[in-house]
Formats: sequence, structure tokens, C-alpha cells
Amino acid sequence: MKDVKFKAFFVEEDGENFKRSIISKQISDLPEGDITINVKYSSLNYKDALSSIGNKGVTRNYPHTPGIDAAGIVVESNDNNIKEGDKVLVTGYDLGMNTDGGFEEYIRVPSKWVVKLPENLSLKESMIYGTAGFTAAISVYKLMKLGRVKPNDGEILVTGATGGVGSTAIKILSKLGYNVIGATGKKEEKDMIVDMGAKDIIDRHELEDESGKPLLKSRWAGVIDTTGGNMLSTAIKTTNYGGSVTTCGNVAGHKFDASVYPFILRGISLLGVDSVNVDNELRNILWSLLSNDWKIDTLHDNINEIGLKELNEEIDKMLNGNHKGRTIVNLEK
Repeated sequence: MKDVKFKAFFVEEDGENFKRSIISKQISDLPEGDITINVKYSSLNYKDALSSIGNKGVTRNYPHTPGIDAAGIVVESNDNNIKEGDKVLVTGYDLGMNTDGGFEEYIRVPSKWVVKLPENLSLKESMIYGTAGFTAAISVYKLMKLGRVKPNDGEILVTGATGGVGSTAIKILSKLGYNVIGATGKKEEKDMIVDMGAKDIIDRHELEDESGKPLLKSRWAGVIDTTGGNMLSTAIKTTNYGGSVTTCGNVAGHKFDASVYPFILRGISLLGVDSVNVDNELRNILWSLLSNDWKIDTLHDNINEIGLKELNEEIDKMLNGNHKGRTIVNLEK
């Protein structure tokens, strides 16, 4: 297959700027790895947008092809457990960061990165979830299994309710019978958040406590935080006795102020969520849940499906804060 040519979204340094284009590559250009995959779908994430403008905190070396998510069909394999013709997906690890990612028609990766597609999930659906949905699933799983928060324990707060992680978490929690409150700065999106399954919304500014108090009146049985910063601080202060808080993002800041009092007086647990280096046993458990008991009934709603040629425009929208919903990249479009 070494002479097979294919399309790739390509980012290269041009002086102090970074140029994006669609180029032709061939299989021999791919890095070493155990599994070669014909990518059918990818998805657009904020990390991809940063990689596309030369953010060295995401991608160190250029030229580069972003795309931290990929789903497709195995065309070559050196692993006895993964065979040619298998439908598979890859999220996390180094894909799309310093290893060329899913914005090209073929990728080659280590076998440990690869998850076989569950039976009740299509390649497209796996990318509708993508890293965002997978991160939401880890958050819900930790809240339930480690935090032991049950549906009848009280209200669950989800911050960043209109984002990819927050919106998916709301849909999963609602399906499982939890009483969810979505926090957002976009009051005009209330109907959309309620349609996702939230009972109500709270203005994110109500989660910006500046009092300096170590504890506030408690309200939340559990919290899925996607923002970090002062919203995370306030959420911790307002969580009920014995409650749990998961955290997976830093859009509101990578630092937060906290005292020991919520933890030693209310017994609150703070649970970190990483979606990059999750072991394959848990990956398979979570993808099985996402394809069966946790599968979202409205998974296909508000999906923007594009081809490689439309990526530039969508990346700019995301970087300018004008991107809505979930964008899926169809490599055959």
C-alpha cells in the first residue's frame, strides 16, 4: 500500500504564521506503528483548532496534521487481536498532537491506541461522541463509581453546559435519571439546555463567588465541572456533605482557590478527569456504555457534518467563539 495517495489537512510554518492547506500524501509518509487505518470520520475539537494555529503547547513540531479523534477501517495490522477489516476508533494518546491525526484519510498508530468499535455504534456516531463525549463519560462514571452519587441524592451541577463535554454529560445524566442543572453564560440557550435533559439552568456568574469564604450554603449532590477557575472553587464550596466534584477543563483558568474545609468538614471528594491516557480496559467499558445503556437518544441532533475543505472556516469559528454544536469531519465528503 505504500504508493497509495490520499488527502490530508496540512499545517505548516510560514515565517511567523501558520498556513493551512489540503495536500496529497502517500502511505509511505505515515509514521511507524502497528495499525494502519482508513479514516472515515473525525471530529473538530478546540485542541485541534489550537494545533492548527501553531500552539506549541499542543503540537511541538510542524508541518503537522491535527485531529485528536479518528474512526475508520483497519487496512494493515501487526496485532493478532486487531484484524484487517475491523471497524475501530482512536481518541487520546498522542493522536493529532505530535502524531499526525484524524484530518487525513489514513493514519498509522500503535495498537494500544486502538479500540474496536462496539456493535451498537456506527463510525459516525463514535465521532459524534469523540473525545468530548468520552470525557463526559469518564466524568459521569467517576461521579457514580468513585463519588457514589446516586440519582435520588439531589441536584447535579454541570458547568459549561453548552460545550461538547458539558452537553453530553447532561444528556447521559438525564438518561440515567439524575436531576441536572446546567450552568451557562448564554441565557438565550436555556431552551436548548432544557431540551438536552436539564431541569433548569443557572447563570455562570452565580458561580463566581468573591467573598473569600471557605464554605457557602450547600446545594449540589455532585458536580461535573468543565471550566476550572473560580467556578470550580465556588462549586466545591457549595457541594453537599459527602458529595463529589469532577474536573476536566480549564477554560475559566487553570488555577483555583480552595481551603481544606470543604474536604475535612463536608467530606467532599475532588475527582480529576483525564481522557488522554486512560487504560484500554476502562476505554472499552466506557465505549460499551456509550453504545448501549448510556447511548443518547438525540445523538444525531445539532450535528454539523463537513469535509476537509470546510475545516478552515469551522476552525476560525471555533477560535472566535462562534462555533456551536458538534462538528463531524467526513473524510469521504
